[in-house]
Amino acid sequence: MQFFSKLKRWKLAYAMIIAGFMALLLLMHACMTFRMSEKEISRHFAKKNIPVIQESFSVQGRRLHYVATGKAINPTVVFVHGSPGSLSAFIDFLSDSLLLSKAYLVTIDRPGFGYSNFGKAEPSLEKQAALLKPLLDLRKSERPIILVGHSLGAPVIARMAMDYPDLVDALVLVAGSIDPDLEPNEKWFRVPMASPFMRWMLPRSFRASNDEILKAKEELTRMLPLWKNIQCPVVVIHGEKDVLVPVANVAYAEKMLNNDKLTIIRKKDVNHFIPWSHPELIQQALLEALASYEQQ
Repeated sequence: MQFFSKLKRWKLAYAMIIAGFMALLLLMHACMTFRMSEKEISRHFAKKNIPVIQESFSVQGRRLHYVATGKAINPTVVFVHGSPGSLSAFIDFLSDSLLLSKAYLVTIDRPGFGYSNFGKAEPSLEKQAALLKPLLDLRKSERPIILVGHSLGAPVIARMAMDYPDLVDALVLVAGSIDPDLEPNEKWFRVPMASPFMRWMLPRSFRASNDEILKAKEELTRMLPLWKNIQCPVVVIHGEKDVLVPVANVAYAEKMLNNDKLTIIRKKDVNHFIPWSHPELIQQALLEALASYEQQ
C-alpha cells in the first residue's frame, strides 16, 4: 500500500510539473510576441491626435506589414527593427514632432516578425532586402530615403543599400551587428533549438529570431565584397556598454565604408537598447541628414 501511495504522489507531482511547463509555454507564446495589435497602434496615435496609416503589401508570397505617419509629400525615413522585435520598436519615433515636421515616417515588421508572416523567418539578408524593396519603390519619388536599422536590422538596411543604391540616400546603423568575425559561436544551443523537437516549444518570435541569428555569421560573410557598393552617407551609433553587439563593430564600419561619408557616434555609458534609452541620438542623426539634403 505504501508503494502505491508513493507512486500516486509521484504521478501527481509529475503531472503538476508537466502542467506547469505547458502553462509556461502558453504564457511565453502569449506574451513574447514583441508586437502591438492594430487596435493598440490606433489607440497609441489617437491619444496624440496623429493620423496613422497601417498597410501591408505582398511580395514573393509574403505579406509585409508597416505603419506610417507624416505628410506623404515629405522625404522618407524607414525604421527597421532587430531580432526579435517588430515595428513597435520604433513606434515612438513616428510621433516625434520634429521628425514629423520634416519627414514621412515608416516602421515595418521584418519577415517573420510582428504581422509579417509571424514566426516564418527569412535568414537570407539578400532576400530580406528584396522583400523590403517594394516599400522603397513606393517612396522613390519622395527623396531622400533614409534607412534606420537597429541591431540585426542594421545589416538588413546595409544590404538594401548594397543591392539597391539608387533607392537609398542615407543609412543610420544603430548598435549594428555587421562584422562576421564578432558574431558569437552560439550553435551549441541554437542548432538544437532549431530542431523539430524543440521548435514547437519556442514562442514564434524566438523561433524566427533563432532561425536568422543561426545564419547571421554566414550572411554577413557573404556581404564582405559588397560594402564597396555603399556610397551614400552613413551614420554609425554605438554604445561602449553594449554587451550584446560589441562596440568593435564600429571599427569594422570604419574599415569597410567610405570614410568621407561616414559619421561615428560612439557613447561611453550607453548599452544596446539605444532606440529606447537614447532616442535623441537617432533623432539628431536624422535631423542632420534631412537638413543636409534640404541644403542641396
